[in-house]
Amino acid sequence: MIEDACRISVVIPLFNEEEGLAELHRRLVDVLSPMEGGFEIIFVDDGSTDNSFEVLRGIHQKTPNVRVLRLRRNVGKAAALSVGFRNSRGDIILTLDADLQDVPEEIPRLLAKIDEGYDLVSGWKVHRQDSWLKTAPSWLFNRVTNFLSGTHLHDINCGFKAYRKEVIREICLYGELHRYIPVQAAWRGYRVGEVEVVHASRRYGRSKYGPHRFYRGFFDLLTVLFLTRYFRRPLHFFGMLGSIFLTGGLAINLYITYLRFRHGHIMERYPLLFLGVLLMVVGIQLVTTGFLGEMITSMHNESDDIIRERLE
Repeated sequence: MIEDACRISVVIPLFNEEEGLAELHRRLVDVLSPMEGGFEIIFVDDGSTDNSFEVLRGIHQKTPNVRVLRLRRNVGKAAALSVGFRNSRGDIILTLDADLQDVPEEIPRLLAKIDEGYDLVSGWKVHRQDSWLKTAPSWLFNRVTNFLSGTHLHDINCGFKAYRKEVIREICLYGELHRYIPVQAAWRGYRVGEVEVVHASRRYGRSKYGPHRFYRGFFDLLTVLFLTRYFRRPLHFFGMLGSIFLTGGLAINLYITYLRFRHGHIMERYPLLFLGVLLMVVGIQLVTTGFLGEMITSMHNESDDIIRERLE
C-alpha cells in the first residue's frame, strides 16, 4: 500500500524504452532508499508500442512504491509529464528521462541544491554525450532562450530536474512547453538554479526527437514569452506592433499626400496608397486588441499565490 504522502516523487515519461527500464528502476531504488521521508517512482508510459508496459507491470508487482500510468496514445512529453505531476504525492518532484542518459546517481546533487532554498533545480550536462547534430542546435536554443527570456541557465532543455511541489502546481504544460518550465517558474518569482550533472551515452533504444522539434520549440518559445512578459500588459505587445504598422502606414500616406499637392496627382502610386491604408487599419486593430486585453487583464488581480513566506 502506498502512503498518501512522501518526500520525493520521481516522474519518468517514456516511449518504447523496454530495454533499460529494469536497470533504471534498480539504480533509482539504490539511490533513493537511504533517504528519509519516503519516495515513489511514477512511470508514465506515453503510448509505447513495444513491451515497455509489460516490463513496468512486472516491476510494479514486485515494488509497492512504483506506480505506472499508461496513456491511451502517444501524446508527447509535456502532456505525459503533466499527468505524472498531477498524480504525484511528493513534496519534491524529480524528473528524468528513461533512456539512462540521465544518471540516477546524480539525484542527491539536485536535492542538495533544493535544500539550499531553490524552488527549481535544473541539471547542466557539461560534457554531453551526443553527436554535434544534437549538441549544436541545443547550444543555439539555450542562447536564444536566455537572451529573449532573461534566464541564465546553461541547459534549459535538460529533462533532469527537481521541483518543489508548489512550482508544478502553477505551471500548465502542453505542446512542447516542458522545455520552458524554468522560464515560467522564474517569471513567477521562484528561485531557479542549476547543478552540473554527468551525462551518459545512450545504450538502449534510440532518440525520439527529430528535426520537427526545432520549429515547434520556436513557436512555443514565442508562446512562453507572451505568457510571461506580456501576460499582465498585453497593450505593450500589441501596442508596439500596432505602432510599427501605424507609423509605416502614416509615412506612406504622407508621401502620397505630398505627391497629390505637389504634382496634382499621385503619379500612379495607387498600390502604395492601398498599402498605406492597409498598414494603418492593421495598426489600429492591433492597438485596439491591446486595449481589450488590458480591460480583460484588469479584471484579474494578483492573488496570494505570489507570496513566498508569511510572518503573522
